[in-house]
Amino acid sequence: MKHILALDQGTTSSRAIVFDHSGNAVASAQKEFRQIFPQPGWVEHDANEIWATQLHTAKDAVAKAGLSARDLAAIGITNQRETTLVWDRATGAPVHNAIVWQDRRTAAACDRLKARGLEPLIKRKTGLVVDAYFSGTKIAWLLRNVPGARAKAKAGELAFGTVDSWLVWNLTGGRVHTTDPSNASRTMLFNLKSGDWDDELLKIFGIPRSMLPQVASSSEVYGETRVFGSHAVPIAGIAGDQQAALFGQACTQPGMVKNTYGTGCFMLMNTGTKPIASRNNLLTTVAWRVGNRTEFALEGSIFIAGAVVQWLRDGLGIIQSSSEVEALAAQVVDPQGVYLVPAFAGLGAPHWDQYARGLVAGITRGTTAAHIARAALEGIAFQVGDVLHAMEADAKIKLKELRVDGGACANNLLMQFQSDLLGVPVVRPKVTETTALGAAYLAGLAVGYWKDQKQIAAQWQVDRRFQPAMKSAQRNQLVAGWRKALERSKRWEDSA
Repeated sequence: MKHILALDQGTTSSRAIVFDHSGNAVASAQKEFRQIFPQPGWVEHDANEIWATQLHTAKDAVAKAGLSARDLAAIGITNQRETTLVWDRATGAPVHNAIVWQDRRTAAACDRLKARGLEPLIKRKTGLVVDAYFSGTKIAWLLRNVPGARAKAKAGELAFGTVDSWLVWNLTGGRVHTTDPSNASRTMLFNLKSGDWDDELLKIFGIPRSMLPQVASSSEVYGETRVFGSHAVPIAGIAGDQQAALFGQACTQPGMVKNTYGTGCFMLMNTGTKPIASRNNLLTTVAWRVGNRTEFALEGSIFIAGAVVQWLRDGLGIIQSSSEVEALAAQVVDPQGVYLVPAFAGLGAPHWDQYARGLVAGITRGTTAAHIARAALEGIAFQVGDVLHAMEADAKIKLKELRVDGGACANNLLMQFQSDLLGVPVVRPKVTETTALGAAYLAGLAVGYWKDQKQIAAQWQVDRRFQPAMKSAQRNQLVAGWRKALERSKRWEDSA
């Protein structure tokens, strides 16, 4: 039996998972890589380290599964989005470290775009708010700050890509420079209506079109790789991590919603073949393009979710490993009025405040590490609640259930609190590696490994369903406290 290899290139680690025809993970490998913080608010990755760790895990996972290149039907790629890489076309060498999606160095550049009155135009064309989160201002920063970069870019000697493009470039030995619409729609340079790069936006940002990858679909053969030996394996699926998770969760009908609890939290609602313009500060984004059919999603991005648990571990030292947070938080029945707003990198949807900063409020002499841990978990859930209410208002659809995935969805305490807070069932699937699974499904569809999306949807299975048990009076009281803490964290940086 042939298998599909999914490459899941995340913000803190590169992973590779081998899936069988039933959508079960057969083998996996994972390798963390360095997070580089040159200045407060700046976050970088070494592009060569991304490639090296991804290649290592790919070979490792295939070996663990006891397979060779001949046993792989296709490779699917999913990736941290918005992270920006620029490299030399001739040598393949990056001109600078990758600028990560969390990086805030271009916040002032975004303010200048807003001051020029360009936000409505950018939003209308791209479905995005003007924010340092997206790739456009990051590319412009590199062209301005890397010596000689602008001249080389004008001469057609530089290539830009999000992480998917960088991996395909390296997998194919520099023969293929491509991306898919789910990633392209996160750059602030992609026109949702035309489905291609927008010349007017490229001019605004000062980015030569020659730098950009070709936009293919999310499920087709882009090229092949021989990194596993002489036998060529087709690379056949690409989707940004959140859209891949939506596909992996079989949210293929309009109105279906998934939330991924990773480094950040990302909630997406499938809105079908029509992009819905958000009135509540959400993003309109491409979900995927399969064949000639493009489907769209509304998205709420929360910058810090699982990363708050890493901070409890690395920054405060109150836990030794991330898995200990649930037991610590469970030592108390509630945080006793303590709220933790994890705005370490500003606030994402629906607030979009790049000057907000993290805050712990309501501390008394009786506050313990357990209260802080519980408040940290609840802070993740409160942010998700804010996004969901904005989403329901935009789509005019009342949520029936929330499908969840990502590392922190294994935390039962968090999932139960999330259900209580939203007042709807929270459903965890048997396979929680839905990001990698979505990439595998897109690749498998392209090569006929799976027949169609119906066959894929039939494979989705429930592990556990969390039912809401909280009374509305208690819920309202908790939310009121959260709003108070949230207001105090806003616009912190520029009001100092």
